[in-house]
Amino acid sequence: MAEENKATEQIYTIPLREVKDYPVWKRSNKAIKVIREYLSKHMKIEEEKIKISSELNEAVWEHGIEKPPSAVRVKAVRSEEGVTAQVVGAE
Repeated sequence: MAEENKATEQIYTIPLREVKDYPVWKRSNKAIKVIREYLSKHMKIEEEKIKISSELNEAVWEHGIEKPPSAVRVKAVRSEEGVTAQVVGAE
């Protein structure tokens, strides 16, 4: 029996505490990299195939480069092209 190629969907709470150890002018950039690394590890896919939505990017950068959130809830949707990461609650 053939299985359908359905997009799998998973919700993660990604801790971003480790970015507080970086200089203030690098924190939000590092937070985006941490999100990619986390999803790469948990979804078992290369980092290059992970697409960060603009809503997630804006949520990380909301308070500027110096003060990213300490954690973010992400809905990761896996498809044939890769993984798309969105903020939970955003459509």
